[in-house]
Amino acid sequence: MSSPTDGLRAARGVVRLLNTSGGGVLCLAGAVDAAAVESFHRRYGREPARVEVIDARSVTSLSPPVVELLVEHLAAAHRAGRPAVLRRSAPVEQALAGAVHGPC
Repeated sequence: MSSPTDGLRAARGVVRLLNTSGGGVLCLAGAVDAAAVESFHRRYGREPARVEVIDARSVTSLSPPVVELLVEHLAAAHRAGRPAVLRRSAPVEQALAGAVHGPC
């Protein structure tokens, strides 16, 4: 039995955009890998979305493409003058500590 993956292996984690009354929320959960990021890009495009919050509290592990996605969204929000709130898990904290030096 096969599943529709458009030639991509199944993503292990989740990356989704939610529209809430408080603004956009980028949600990440689980063991977020490159396949989850590619699925996100196919669904929402490659430009960072306008988000007020990035909720990554449920991330258990993340790959370098996920770190890049987070940094891109944080930097875009900062450049627009509306820094996003980042809710982090320990793995996200560790990954960003190695990737970001100074304000995004």
